[in-house]
Amino acid sequence: MSHSQATTRNQFVSVGVATASPATSITRARAFLAALWAAGLLLPDAASAQQADGERLFRQRCAACHSLEPGQTRAGPHLSGIIGRAAGSVEGARYSAALRESDIVWDGGTLDAFLAAPRQRVPGTSMTVGVPNAAQRAAIIGYLEGALVQ
Repeated sequence: MSHSQATTRNQFVSVGVATASPATSITRARAFLAALWAAGLLLPDAASAQQADGERLFRQRCAACHSLEPGQTRAGPHLSGIIGRAAGSVEGARYSAALRESDIVWDGGTLDAFLAAPRQRVPGTSMTVGVPNAAQRAAIIGYLEGALVQ
């Protein structure tokens, strides 16, 4: 064995890959990732994961009071077309005077601030349910934005 072969062999041994070449390691890693994906443990992209999580969270946290169907007002107004809409402006929905007079136009940022702590953002609002977890708020807002585009 020449000196260069011994050095190369020793480099593999020193990093704990004595029996596997780099190409074999890459092949094994790809096979492992493919197995995870096939088992449903990896979603095709992060946006799909957030959208699915957002839908689940919307159903758990919001759907008892809000619908995404236009004209379907429950305890709270429908959220169809909420992005770009002035707060307190859905005909037939019951709003507090505080929300109607808030001058809020809903977008990702205003929704995030409101959902974090509705009564701090708009003192006097009738909405009592907040979503203190930032990741959950982002997922819900992403779902609302995506649901409104479809």
